[in-house]
Amino acid sequence: MTTEVSAAGRIVLLTASHRVAPGLLSWPAWQTLHAADRVLCADAAHPQLSYLREAGIAVEHAAPSAQELVDACAGGHTVVVLASGEGDRTLTDGLARLGGSGRVQMPDLELLPGAYDLPGARLLDLVEVMDRIRRECPWSSQQTHKGLAKYGIEEAYELVEAIEDGDRDELREELGDVLLQVVFHARIAQEGRPEDGAEPFSVDDVAGTIVEKLIHRHPHVFGDETASTPEEVKAHWLRTKAVEKQRESVTDGVPLGQPGLALAAKLASRVRTAGLGVDLPSGAGVGYELLALAVRAEADGIDPEAALRAAARAYRDAIRAAEGHTGAAGNVEG
Repeated sequence: MTTEVSAAGRIVLLTASHRVAPGLLSWPAWQTLHAADRVLCADAAHPQLSYLREAGIAVEHAAPSAQELVDACAGGHTVVVLASGEGDRTLTDGLARLGGSGRVQMPDLELLPGAYDLPGARLLDLVEVMDRIRRECPWSSQQTHKGLAKYGIEEAYELVEAIEDGDRDELREELGDVLLQVVFHARIAQEGRPEDGAEPFSVDDVAGTIVEKLIHRHPHVFGDETASTPEEVKAHWLRTKAVEKQRESVTDGVPLGQPGLALAAKLASRVRTAGLGVDLPSGAGVGYELLALAVRAEADGIDPEAALRAAARAYRDAIRAAEGHTGAAGNVEG
């Protein structure tokens, strides 16, 4: 890589993601390092140092000021500064002040990312943070699967509310809260406490299980089968799931603890998909009327639980209007 350098020289601030294994630098980064007149690093324990030295690059342990760095570039020299962590804010601020003063002939300044985060890299941060919280937080260190169960339900409902509100900022936050529940439970399971009565597992085991499941249930993506419509995809999914679970009844696996309308719709969906002729039970009371409405809604492609929530929200707005309130209602816990 050939770069024309001015008489004032060139400063290259080389960054590398701490989430990527040291030594896995980009080709432009390696070219710049080999061509540089000097390579500086303030951190004597920087994880990249051993790999640079193995590649024959001399690295000086130095923490120059902005002015010292500018002086080192005089005469057209290129100086690479290997940044530590998230970068050296003091150095970059100093360079900005010198450049803004108008009294100094500044070298060319380049920020060169030597390694980029892969998609999902921040999930590693979440696992690391959760691990430390579990060890050091007096509250988190005492939590159990059963104790956290209610929070999983609450966060799921808050996620649904964010989706129904169409609030993308809230959606992002609530997705994070749901993700936290997954990582928290996995961290607890990793400890394999005697009272659990089962083998420990980690968040990697959780991720591995769902990866295997997704691949197995999408033979039209990862295998030889084909599917051109959503209906064909669903049929693939149901067939594969039936073989995996080896269920005796179409009702197996339907959680009875979910809200009533959602439960009724799920049972109706299983019956319709299986092609069973099942008469609705009859009886006195509003429950049977609601059951019939839920089954009818499911047959028409309507989620009765979501429909009732939408109607209830409209009712809530009407109540507020009758009270003389205007604008959106806030979330207030009693």
